[in-house]
Amino acid sequence: MPIFNKGNLNNSDFHLPYNPQLVSRAKQLRQNPTPAEKKLWQGYLRTFQFRVLRQRPINHFIVDFYCAALKLVIEIDGESHFTQQGRVYDHQRTEILEGYGLSVLRFTNDAVLNDFEAVCQKIEYISSQTPLQKGG
Repeated sequence: MPIFNKGNLNNSDFHLPYNPQLVSRAKQLRQNPTPAEKKLWQGYLRTFQFRVLRQRPINHFIVDFYCAALKLVIEIDGESHFTQQGRVYDHQRTEILEGYGLSVLRFTNDAVLNDFEAVCQKIEYISSQTPLQKGG
């Protein structure tokens, strides 16, 4: 897995890096969500109190869900995330996203599909504890 360069990008004048080459792939992912992504979107995030974007390009990544007001990334992890290589990649990716001042919240497919209420409660709790950002 590649090692990504990260810097101290956590300042109020910074805008998240955006890779326009990922737009078509992000659109494909939005049109073909996993069952867990679809359930979380349809059952909760679509009508969440803060605007949430699906399959949002940030830097060289496409995050599953992004809420600018909360500076929150929500990732739904399937089987590929549980390999050693997947865990290392996720750790590097999380560090980079956190370097932008974002919080990363991860759930497994299984948690979303089988413990949906707890997933929603966790997101609700995090949103109540997070200071709002200007322009979110």
